[in-house]
Amino acid sequence: MCAVTLRSPHESDFRVQRRDAVKSVLAIALLGSMPRVMAQATSAASTAATPTRFDLETVPRFARAMARQPYRAPDEHLPASLDTGYDAYRDLRFDPQQALWRKEALPFQLQMFHRGFLFKQRVDLHRVHDGIATPIAYSPELYSFPPGVEPGLRDDIGFAGFRVHTPLNQPAVYDELIAFLGASYFRALGKGHAYGLSARGLALGSGDAGAEEFPVFRAFWIEQPAAGADHLVVHALLDSPSVAGAFRFDMKPGAETVIDVQSRLYPRVDLARAGIAPLTSMFEFDAGDRVGTDDYRPAVHDSDGLAIFNGAGDQIWRPLSNPRRVQISAFADAGPRGFGLMQRKRGFADYADIEARYHQRPSLWIEPKGDWGKGAVTLVEIPTGDEYHDNIVAFWRPQQPLRAGREHRFDYRMHWCDTHRWKPGLAMVTDTRIGAAPDPARRLVVIDLEGGRLASLPRDSRLTPDVWAARGEIVGAVVYPNPETQGWRLSFEFRPQAQEADDRDVELHARVLEGHAPLSETWLYRWSA
Repeated sequence: MCAVTLRSPHESDFRVQRRDAVKSVLAIALLGSMPRVMAQATSAASTAATPTRFDLETVPRFARAMARQPYRAPDEHLPASLDTGYDAYRDLRFDPQQALWRKEALPFQLQMFHRGFLFKQRVDLHRVHDGIATPIAYSPELYSFPPGVEPGLRDDIGFAGFRVHTPLNQPAVYDELIAFLGASYFRALGKGHAYGLSARGLALGSGDAGAEEFPVFRAFWIEQPAAGADHLVVHALLDSPSVAGAFRFDMKPGAETVIDVQSRLYPRVDLARAGIAPLTSMFEFDAGDRVGTDDYRPAVHDSDGLAIFNGAGDQIWRPLSNPRRVQISAFADAGPRGFGLMQRKRGFADYADIEARYHQRPSLWIEPKGDWGKGAVTLVEIPTGDEYHDNIVAFWRPQQPLRAGREHRFDYRMHWCDTHRWKPGLAMVTDTRIGAAPDPARRLVVIDLEGGRLASLPRDSRLTPDVWAARGEIVGAVVYPNPETQGWRLSFEFRPQAQEADDRDVELHARVLEGHAPLSETWLYRWSA
């Protein structure tokens, strides 16, 4: 039930920080085997070496044909020289001068990841131009190889994935925008961001007892952009023992990189525990969860909270935690308007980490399109003793199973951003701090709020703290101005009831009211002894 992400060891220009490198090794080792391209599984899904017609229904046709046939496990055979460790694989470098569309001076360029190390599955890549799909041919001349690592010149090794570069931060510099590498994982950036949390095409069994299944993108079709284009379209074919699928990504880079996703799923079996639009991140500690922490940094995380804008119009903030045991929270909803794992702390002093640059990690907000019906935004929090494992997963879980033999569509917009405001009139939680109270039987909770109508109220306004706990006692709840931030602070003491060792979790709720009208989003927290 341990759901961890695949950390790409390839950062911009292969200059990966050692922390992410170690995280790659530890996380990927838990994934187990993943399928590779299944061209041999069905003639409909075969990718010929010659150009073929391509339209919006091409990938869905492949996915439907694959779903009607039994799943076939991939062949992961590679030359022995490519069965390398991390350092040798990192030094296996793509030549940027040979990036696809570089010579044409188009606004996007492609660089392909070589197979090797832990990325053994072959992924077929195609470029699409004027309705014609042409396979992107592998050649060892596209790469420089470290000593002792070089395939035979006649071997068609193929690719493990790809990354896209575009002038994201400076007009004349092609920066990395998005990388697809490993299972159905991908990571994107907005302007000024450093890689942090990941997204996936689909999650199966995250947080559940037993092994998690990791669908894989087995093939991609990348549409050639026009000169001066501000967006790039990528199509992907997904496969796993339980489901096949067709995805379309329309990505527009910027200060907030926006990706419109169309997903069509074709289950081979009924999927009762599918995770739609899954996000994977890391949270080790912060001011609300530092028990047992011995670290010079104030906080270490890629995301600090789960944000939800539900179908009833409520704006919810759930601070993340690093629990002692796996915690699963389900926020039931109908017609969700949005959810995401957010990194709200944006100052260097919030982390004091020059290497990891956690203050530059992006948030990721999911905006459903159409009616997703009933279900639950689901949060899985997994214990971790370090920052090298991604231990946070969030996704939408439909109430009804996805039935085998049918098409299931879920479309949504992804916002890779600093933050995202849903109801601008509401103040947002910027910090959650929890520590000892003067009474040793209590805990002191301090919540800082900024923005919204709360920011324009006179400092002597009489506001109402709306605080309650599922069990235990709330004492001394008060709302008062914070002159240092020009925001407001809500604080209270919580006295837990004596509970049995296996029943110590308590749900806490807090918000600020003016009369009966909310002035802040709703803060929800799971307190554990």
